[in-house]
Amino acid sequence: MNQAPIDAHEPWMRGLHADTGYLLYRLGLRSGQLFNACLQESGLRLRHYAVLRFLATSDGTLQRELSARLGYDPSAIVGLVDDLEKLGFAERRPSPDDRRSRIVVLTESGRAFLRDTDEAGQRVTGELLGPLDPAERETLHALLLRIAEDGLN
Repeated sequence: MNQAPIDAHEPWMRGLHADTGYLLYRLGLRSGQLFNACLQESGLRLRHYAVLRFLATSDGTLQRELSARLGYDPSAIVGLVDDLEKLGFAERRPSPDDRRSRIVVLTESGRAFLRDTDEAGQRVTGELLGPLDPAERETLHALLLRIAEDGLN
């Protein structure tokens, strides 16, 4: 059975690095690896850090809102908040709007942890974006933010 030769110029024959989605995926994995290595000493992972960063922007958040906003499974949020509570970085409190609900609040220790790790986080981002000049970094951030605001909400 004779088969026609494969034409490498067909659109479906592009290399992996020609696929923007794949590049974003790979860079996301690399970013996670770098952040997790940076956080390793603290016993936390990037998912914990993301919860803390989100809590730093609010006066308290329902766990289901954390799940929706961060894109994590609700059962994962429970475990992450449990871990953060054990470290004293977050606490559950009764919701001022509904006493049957509990909100998650960043503690002063959690704020201090974010302050202490901010520089390390900046270094990780700097390493990841090393090939880009400052203007390109700003442009990339603006483009990613635009995509995230449209596609992640």
